[in-house]
Amino acid sequence: MIDSIKIIGVLGAGQMGRGIAQVAAQSGFTVQMSDVNLASAEAGKKKIMGQLVKLVEKAKITKEECDQIEARLKPVSGISDLSDADLVVEAVSENPALKYSLFEQLSKACKPAAILATNTSSISITAIAAKTARPDKVVGMHFMNPVPVMKLIEGIRGLQTSDETFATVRAVCEKMGKTFVSVRDIPGFAVNRILMPMINEAVTVLYEGIATVEDIDQAMKLGTNQPMGPLTLADFIGLDTCLAIMEVLHTGLGDSKYRPSPLLRQYVEAGWLGKKSGRGFYRYE
Repeated sequence: MIDSIKIIGVLGAGQMGRGIAQVAAQSGFTVQMSDVNLASAEAGKKKIMGQLVKLVEKAKITKEECDQIEARLKPVSGISDLSDADLVVEAVSENPALKYSLFEQLSKACKPAAILATNTSSISITAIAAKTARPDKVVGMHFMNPVPVMKLIEGIRGLQTSDETFATVRAVCEKMGKTFVSVRDIPGFAVNRILMPMINEAVTVLYEGIATVEDIDQAMKLGTNQPMGPLTLADFIGLDTCLAIMEVLHTGLGDSKYRPSPLLRQYVEAGWLGKKSGRGFYRYE
């Protein structure tokens, strides 16, 4: 159970991976951060430290606590360096072929007792687990963005996931201060099954000229009491990620209501991916 988890490996030093690594380190776990190479992993740690310094300046944590967290964050050069991790959380882009390949590698590189988790927001846990030699130890841990702020984690068990694996992951999430909800391994799980069609429909409303970007967001904020409009949220998530999730829903469920908006696809083709690219439905400096 939870006592067996002391070292957490995080595969991917992008926005989600950094957030997961930061929260894990703040919760007392030793964290091994892996990316395409050591330089990328070290760059990820540097960005995390920038966030932690801001917390010190705001008196959210002490300088001593910051130093202790920094000592627990250990960049590594690749998957082979995660061999002694007790739990590995994969947090790369929402690409099924990439995830399948990485889990095949993790299954060979990690010790037999290690749990392998994926932060996928829509891809089948059962399918990912089938690429490994330990499907009973594969589980979904869907963190919300930004990870240090958002309290929810969706826990998804594949067809093969053992009760012990699921209970251990639940305990780890609770130690991180998160609220854990259990959902079935169905395309989109719970959050994105509800959220992404709403975002996709907002894009369609824009595509059909029903309202402007600003008016769509303003209407949804004031009319439904959402903290940010759906198009702002799409930019924040990444339009490529939104498109990938809609394609998983459309393919996996076979219902035309999940068909991605043509405008969403056009924006991705144009490289307008949202905040991370400097332009999406809005422009960013």
